[in-house]
Amino acid sequence: MRIAKEGYPLIFTGTTLTIAATAAGWKLIGGVLGLTTAAIAAFFRDPERRIPDGEGLVVSPADGKVVSIADINGAKRVSIFLSPLDVHINRVPVAGKVEEIRYQPGQFLAAYKEEASEQNEQNALKIVDSQGRVFGVIQIAGVLARRIVCWAKPGDFLGRGERFGLIMFGSRTDLYLPAGCSIEISEGQRVKGGETILGRLV
Repeated sequence: MRIAKEGYPLIFTGTTLTIAATAAGWKLIGGVLGLTTAAIAAFFRDPERRIPDGEGLVVSPADGKVVSIADINGAKRVSIFLSPLDVHINRVPVAGKVEEIRYQPGQFLAAYKEEASEQNEQNALKIVDSQGRVFGVIQIAGVLARRIVCWAKPGDFLGRGERFGLIMFGSRTDLYLPAGCSIEISEGQRVKGGETILGRLV
């Protein structure tokens, strides 16, 4: 399976320590290190996804559980909580141009809490589709997350479901949808980044 490159240093270090401990006869320590390394590799997994075809579809920007669907200043906000067991790759919800990227330092509250959307460390992307409709995708750090990774740059044109970054360990991703977009998921539902249809543009 494909592994995000940000995981390579941790996996290499873990593998080296596992081999060293086992070679020294520390079987228990070697076993624990081996399991830890496998868990790290699993966290950084980056599976391929089947991006749905069709006009006006909006796909999930992340894997996880939908913890909130709310009206915020005339827009719909869908909040997705990612546990350490979820795939942490972020994907673009619609094809469009990245017009702005804004980083905001902040706290590291539990990502499933409502106030995390405003108070936590986060990275916001403003994406504009071919019809001029504006979407916001916010990468939000959680209690465990201490690094937000964004590969996209202002001016990039990205396709629906394309990878644009990741958040290391437990976190949250918020998606702001423009007026006129119907919601096709519900709170408590589990979704897959780039694959689950969250809404439709009308």
